[in-house]
Amino acid sequence: MKLGIRKPSIKKSLKARTTGKAKRAIKKSINPLYGKKGMGMLTNPKKSLYNKVYKKTTVSIFDLFK
Repeated sequence: MKLGIRKPSIKKSLKARTTGKAKRAIKKSINPLYGKKGMGMLTNPKKSLYNKVYKKTTVSIFDLFK
């Protein structure tokens, strides 16, 4: 598990803002429960807990400037 500051990736950031947005829109139109709060815990509890701890123990460089 990583602790501290995350290293930013411009490539991954751009991909998340473009490709993922279209995919999420399609999934949301098909499945009304997609993207709702708490659904990750139902579908994959191990990954959900890992992500929750990771988000609380690391910070982004951009968070430091807010």
